[in-house]
Amino acid sequence: MTTTELQPATLPAVPTGLFIDGRWRDGARTFDVENPATGVVLASVADGTADDARRAIDAAAAAQDQWARTAPRERSEILRRAYELVIARTEDFATLMTLEMGKPLAEARGEVAYGAEFLRWFSEEAVRIAGDTTVTGDGRNRILVGRAPVGPCVLITPWNFPLAMGTRKIGPAVAAGCTMVFKPAPQTPLTALLLTEVLREAGLPDGVLNTVATTDAAAVVTEWVEGGKARKISFTGSTNVGKILLGQAAKTVMRTSMELGGNAPFLVCADADVDKAVDGAMVAKLRNMGEACTAANRFYVHRDVVDEFTTKLAERMSALTVGDGTAPGTDVGPLIDAAGLGKVERLVADAVAKGARIVTGGERAGETGYFYRPTVLADVPADAELAATEIFGPVAPVHVFDDEDEAIAAANDTDAGLVAYLFTQDIDRAWRLSDRIEAGMVGLNTGLVSNPAAPFGGVKQSGLGREGGRVGIDEFLEYKYLAIPKG
Repeated sequence: MTTTELQPATLPAVPTGLFIDGRWRDGARTFDVENPATGVVLASVADGTADDARRAIDAAAAAQDQWARTAPRERSEILRRAYELVIARTEDFATLMTLEMGKPLAEARGEVAYGAEFLRWFSEEAVRIAGDTTVTGDGRNRILVGRAPVGPCVLITPWNFPLAMGTRKIGPAVAAGCTMVFKPAPQTPLTALLLTEVLREAGLPDGVLNTVATTDAAAVVTEWVEGGKARKISFTGSTNVGKILLGQAAKTVMRTSMELGGNAPFLVCADADVDKAVDGAMVAKLRNMGEACTAANRFYVHRDVVDEFTTKLAERMSALTVGDGTAPGTDVGPLIDAAGLGKVERLVADAVAKGARIVTGGERAGETGYFYRPTVLADVPADAELAATEIFGPVAPVHVFDDEDEAIAAANDTDAGLVAYLFTQDIDRAWRLSDRIEAGMVGLNTGLVSNPAAPFGGVKQSGLGREGGRVGIDEFLEYKYLAIPKG
C-alpha cells in the first residue's frame, strides 16, 4: 500500500452566501469549510440563523401558488437545462467534492454523472404526472383523481454525497411543483451552493429554492418543521436524527421521507464466483471510503470459501493507494473529520480485543488529514461492536456461516434494512435468499445498487418512502379526488 503526496488544488468559484428569494445574501456570521485531507480552510460560508430560516420558508410559501400553476413542460425544461449545466461544469463540481469531503477525483466525477442524472430523470417525469377516472359502483358519480404538489418542502442532505443527495431531492420537488428550503451539511456546503447557483442559472424562479447552510441545524430546521408553512420534509442522514425529525414533523402532521442509516450484510454462498464476489466487495465497501449508507458493513462468507475470499479481498485492499483525492492515482481519500476517524479506530480496536484478526490495514495513514488504511478483519466475533454499528469507513469485517438459515438470521439481526448484497450462482438460492432478506434493496452478484431509475430506500429503521425511479415523484405529490354527479 502506498500513500500519495498531498497536492494543492484550486477552489472553483462558488457563492458562499445564503440564497433566499432568488438573491444571494450575506449572513450575520460565517463558518469555515475544511479540507479533510490537509486541514486547510477552503472558504468561509454564511452561517444561517433561525431568522434566516424564517425568511427562507416565507419566500418558499409565497412562491408556492404560482409555482404550482407553472406548466409541467416549463418545469421539465428548467431541470433539463440544470442537468446540462451540471454536466458542463463536471470538473468544478468534482473538484469541490474532493476538496471539501475527500473522495478521489475520479470517484467525484462519477458522482457528478450520477447526481446530474436525477435532474434529467425528473425532467422527464415532470410531464408524466397522471391521474385516473372511473365511475362509482352505484353508477351515480364520476370519480376524477388528480395529483397536486404537496407544498413547500424541507430538504436536508448529508455530507457524503453532496451533489447527488441534493439533486435526488430537488429534482422531484421541482418536477412536482413544490417550492423548497434546503439545508446542506455544514461539512460540504460548497457543492450545494454551486448547485443552487446552477439551478438559478437554469431559470428556476425566485423563491422556489432557498438554500441555508448552517452550523445550528436545530434552530434552522425547527423553524421550518414546526413553523406551520412547510408541508413535507425529506431527510437523508442518521437514524437517530431521523427519529427526532419524525417527532417534530408529527406536530404539524407533515409528509415525511426518511432515508436513514444502513448496516448492509454481504452474503457469499459456497457456490459463489469468489472473484466476482471480491469485485463486488471492493465496490460495496470502498465507494466513498466506506462512508455510505449502502456500504457493505458485515461480510458473511460460507466456510467453504471464506479463506479464499478473505485472502483475495485483503490482497486487493492492501494494493490501494491512500492519499489526497486530488492527487493522480489516489484510490482512497480521507475520512470526513476527526470524529469519523476516531470512530473507525475505536470499532477496530474493540473487534480485535474480542478476538478478531487484522489481515491487512488496521491503522491510520499519513501524518496529516483523516486517513485510515483499508482494512480486512477475519474471525470477527458476533459480539464485536462493529457487527451492530454502521462503520462508515474502509473496514471489512468477515464472519463465517455454515448454512442458509444461519446466514439469514445474522443478516436480519439488525434494526436497519436498507440494502443487502448476495453472491450465488444458483438461481433458486438467489430467489429464496433475496425473499428472506429484510432490506429495501438487494444487489445480486453486484456491489452497486444505486441508480436514478430505481426506487432507493429501506425498511425497518432505515427509513420511510423511496427516492428515484418512477415512484420518486410520488413523495412530493398528493392525490386530489373530485366527485362529479352523472347527468
